[in-house]
Amino acid sequence: MSDVSTVAVLGAGALGTAMATRLGGTGHQVRLWNRTEERARAAAEHAPGVTAVGGLGDAVSGASVVITVLRDGEAVAEVMSDAIARLDDDAVWVQASTVGPRHASALAGMARDHGVAYLDAPVSGSTTPAREGKLVWLVAGPEDVLARARPVLDHLGSSVLHVGRGSEGSAVKLAVNAWMAASTVAMSDVLALCDALGVDHATFVRVLEAGPLAMPYELQKVSVMDNASYAPGFAVRLALKDIELAAASAALSPLLQSVRDRLAATAAAGHDSDDLAAVDFLRQPPS
Repeated sequence: MSDVSTVAVLGAGALGTAMATRLGGTGHQVRLWNRTEERARAAAEHAPGVTAVGGLGDAVSGASVVITVLRDGEAVAEVMSDAIARLDDDAVWVQASTVGPRHASALAGMARDHGVAYLDAPVSGSTTPAREGKLVWLVAGPEDVLARARPVLDHLGSSVLHVGRGSEGSAVKLAVNAWMAASTVAMSDVLALCDALGVDHATFVRVLEAGPLAMPYELQKVSVMDNASYAPGFAVRLALKDIELAAASAALSPLLQSVRDRLAATAAAGHDSDDLAAVDFLRQPPS
């Protein structure tokens, strides 16, 4: 496979759109498809190299890489059950949706039944890293299949980590997102503790930055939480979905059960589409 190729991106949500835009900007010919066609058209309008395609079969036919970036495992299965027969013999299906290992295994079985090369390849990172080509790929699948998709993955990510040959990518993704959600809830709670102790948040951040406990992702949440500016990055509803996927595969610890409850309460309060930082909505920031 050459460094420049025809890529189909199925799903014009925030991440799918960011991926398509990045790939179009790095020379690939991108076909962007969405079940709501108007959404794909709007996303492609100002994205060089990206064409919105109305027909699912037209989107995938002739594409060397097909990336699914859809809501959940059921959505991926429904879409690909219609599309998979139209994939070229040498195409690689990169399954980048967060679906959990059970769905990932079922989708791998679908690919195997149709003789399609398949990678279980969710990403760590959201829209901004996708636009900048700084996603971290968590890839499971045969090494030769990964090599064929690698030019596309490299244009989207700063790291391509080969973590196994089955559904390990989806398993690792759930662990990563559980850590992200738990650490965000912890940051909100510790800011509440700072408020109770009279500790200035800037001082708290400065101390963390001076030592090994700094976590850039969470440090940037401090100002977001203090300003209650929860512009969507990684939405609360998606974090809750991923915790539920984890619960379907393994018993949650008391800590993760508490995180799930916090996410559910935040979503119920109307913040389901807001950034994960909205778990801080009950805390009153210092004046």
